[in-house]
Order: sequence, then structure tokens, then C-alpha cells
Amino acid sequence: MIQQQALDNRLNAHEVLERVRPLGHPVLLDSSQPEAITGRYDIIAAGPDRVVSMSAAGLSCRDSNGQPLQLDPSQPPFACLQQLLDELGTPEPLSDSPFNAGLMGIFGYDLGRAIEQLPEHAQADIDYPWLLVGRYLWAVVIDHVDNSRRLIWHPLANDVIDQVKSLLVSPACNNSAPDRFALTQPFASNLSADQYRQALEKIDDYIHAGDCYQINFAQRFQAQYQGDPWHAYKRLRRQATTPHAAYMESPEGAILSLSPERFLFVDSDGQVETRPIKGTRPRGKTAEEDAALAQELSNAEKDRAENLMIVDLLRNDISRNCAPGSVDVPELFSIESYPNVHHLVSSVCGTLKPGTTALNLLRDAFPGGSITGAPKIRAMEIIDELEPQRRSVYCGSIGYISCCGRMDTSITIRTLLCQEGEIYCWAGGGIVADSVIEEEYQETFNKVNNLLHGLGN
Repeated sequence: MIQQQALDNRLNAHEVLERVRPLGHPVLLDSSQPEAITGRYDIIAAGPDRVVSMSAAGLSCRDSNGQPLQLDPSQPPFACLQQLLDELGTPEPLSDSPFNAGLMGIFGYDLGRAIEQLPEHAQADIDYPWLLVGRYLWAVVIDHVDNSRRLIWHPLANDVIDQVKSLLVSPACNNSAPDRFALTQPFASNLSADQYRQALEKIDDYIHAGDCYQINFAQRFQAQYQGDPWHAYKRLRRQATTPHAAYMESPEGAILSLSPERFLFVDSDGQVETRPIKGTRPRGKTAEEDAALAQELSNAEKDRAENLMIVDLLRNDISRNCAPGSVDVPELFSIESYPNVHHLVSSVCGTLKPGTTALNLLRDAFPGGSITGAPKIRAMEIIDELEPQRRSVYCGSIGYISCCGRMDTSITIRTLLCQEGEIYCWAGGGIVADSVIEEEYQETFNKVNNLLHGLGN
């Protein structure tokens, strides 16, 4: 059975990660905003016993020592992940814990190339896996509702759990270190204002020709840095509280995500939820201006139309793995507010049908419709044509799939990738027939200004 031990100390999630970071491949799923609907738990783990990665070169799996393991070369990536989950068996779960051992990691946007046949116009200039997922046999779970901290582990972790316990009570290696992170070159976009305009004019042509209804178009920002990406994450996290923040680190690079958006959630009873964001306004400088901007977003016909398109797309996506008649939209056009923006958010729910799994749901809905457009496959083709470089980790998904069947994943917007002195950040928005180019261009900056300025840009 799954075992647990209460942690007597009052460590926060960041202090826990700093203690277990030496085990390698640390992951922090950082709710950041415990008052939010989706922000109850922090989950921290490190030292996975298996690491699965995929790129254009194929699928690979390594053990805890980094040694390659034999894989069936014809096995699809989600089947490989399901096999790793199945190997954990069905131990009696802790019903009050979101994670009882299982998978955690990043499903990059380009993993869509393993699911659908897509063109190859955009430059693949970032050498980061499409998929990078570890199997974690233990985790620390912090519950912000009852203020508890627990170490949870699977029986297969019995050989390493004493080492984990020892690390959790030891001083962190860098707990008192100064904030060692700095940009050595400021962020610059991969698109000029004129190039952005030309791309949106082309999208408008596609929309009026009937190719698509909406395209999520993004620009990428790139800078150079020196120092530790973990310090950069902590700095950004202090400035921005979002319910789906995450930090993960590996030899391939570090991902710093301040995402506000849930992609797919499945509870232990098979209840499914997705919460697409479509519609954004900046925060106001005064309380009156702020309230007016939120109300403007709530009433905006264009933003409501964008949101509704994606709600319909996601209803279709999740219905492939949900019981007939169970898909519903309990929440439509709600306002959620974050430090720099207001968002228009909806909720689509359903019930997994018998015989399917959370991983099947993720596979068949990936990537999230809120960051592609509609119809999805044609939108992805147009994105590959018009965005100069591939998206890499941007607009993918970070999260966990527990051996008990529970899953929670984000959409990796407001996300940065640090790799060998280069740091990347992206921002985009949904383009529809009545989009105003200047407004869409400014919206991309509204979404990432707090990230760029937070790192000293």
C-alpha cells in the first residue's frame, strides 16, 4: 500500500525542493495561489527511477543511474507511459492525496507531431525533448487547506526513502545563497512589428477563405543569462501568484512556468475538467480602472466568441474519452484576475468512460485547443507555417498522472526555458476575423511584461 509520514517541520515548497534537488530531475508543481479553485496542493519530487524522453530521433527511457533501457521502437509514447504506470500496480491509494506516485513532467507542444502529421516549415532551433517525463516513487505533498506536509511513497521506493527523509531534515545546500541570476543580454523578439502584422494579415486571409475560425499566434522572446534558473523562478514566483506554476530541471534544461491555466484534470472517480482561457485585459492602475477593465472583458463580444469557439472544440476533444451525455459546461465566461491581467475563463466537464485512462484523455486532447485555434489540425498547420521557430515547451503541458488514476495538467503559457545560457519566453493570443492587429500585438506584451521585467529586462 502507499505509505505516508507527516513532516513535523514547517518547510515551504521551495525549501523542500532545495533539499531534494541533489537527487536530480527535481519537479515542483507549485499551486502558488492556495485561495484559487485549482490551487490547493504543492507537489515536490526528485530522483525518478525512470525517465522517458522523446524527440524527432525517437523515444528513449533511462533508469535512475542514467543507463538506457530497452524499448520497443514501434511503441507510441503514451503507451510507453501507460506501461510505466501499470508497472506500479494498484496499491491501496491515499484517498486524500492528489499524488500517490506516478508520472510528472513536460509534454511539449511539438509532441503533437507524434500524434498528428504536421508540416515542417518552422525552424527546430531549440534542442529540448518533445516529451520529458519521470516516474516518481515518492513525493512531498503540501496541502494549503489543512496546512499539512506529508511525505508519500510507493512500496518500490522503500530502498531510497530513508535517504529522502534524511535530506528533508538537513540544511539546504543553497538555502542562504544570494539571488544568483542575471540577464547578460536583454530579451528580443523573433518578430518585428511589421513581421507580426504580415503574419496576422495572412491569418485574416485564411479566416476569410474559410480555412479556420481562430488561430493562436505567438512571438518568442530570447535573451542570455548567467546564474541559476532556480533563483530566477523564485524571483518570478514572488512577483506572480498563479495556480499552475511549476519548476522542473534536468540535464536538458530548466523550465520555469507561471501558468494560470489548467488543461486537463481527472479525479480518482474519473470526473474530468478542462478550464480554457480565452480573453485578456491588463490590470488597471486604480481600483476603478481595474474594475472597468474586468467588466469590459466580461462584456466583450469578440472575447466571448473566441472563448466559445474553444469551449466547443474542447467539448469535442474530451468527449472522445468521456461517457456519452456526460460532457457539460458548468461555467462560461468567468473572470479570473492575476497580478498583471484579467482572463476570461470557462469550464468543461465530463466523466471518463469505462475502459479508458487519463493518459488516453491527454493524448486525444493534446495539445490544448485554447492555444492552437479551431479547427485544431488546420490551425496547427498554419501556426507551423507562420511562426518562424517551433514552440518547444511553450503551449504544451506540465503536470502529474498518479498511479491511482488522478491527473492534473497545465497549459504551459507564461513559461520560460533556460538552456545553456539562453533563456526563451513566448506570448500569443487568439486571432479571429475582427481582431485588431495593434491590440493583439500589445496583448502579447501585456501577458509577459511581468516575466520580462521581473528578470531585469
